Amino acid sequence: MLDPARFGCHLRRMKSLGFYALAAFCEIAGCYAFWARIRLGKPAWWLAPGLVFLILFAFLLTQVESDAAGRTYAAYGGIYIAASLAWLWCIEDVRPDGWDLAGAALCLAGMAVILFGPHKAA
Repeated sequence: MLDPARFGCHLRRMKSLGFYALAAFCEIAGCYAFWARIRLGKPAWWLAPGLVFLILFAFLLTQVESDAAGRTYAAYGGIYIAASLAWLWCIEDVRPDGWDLAGAALCLAGMAVILFGPHKAA
């Protein structure tokens, strides 16, 4: 039989993964705007949407279901690394190699331990 309390916990974790994914996109897009301005010579107006994306990134991380900011940021690290490799491939047209994928897999495993582990309440 389905335990409603346990189902709710899993639903909150899945929702958190969605917030992590959105936050990663926003952080990478925001930082890339600065990279593009400084390293690729894009116009200064690229910084305005970059700042908006970085503000959204910070806001989205506050929406993750967690009692501790540090644990939220630690788990986010794995998502950020995987999302960065997706950005590398999709936006910069550089295909990640086996080492990139192995590193991302290790980071996602660490993220899963942090996010889904049975932590004691604060």
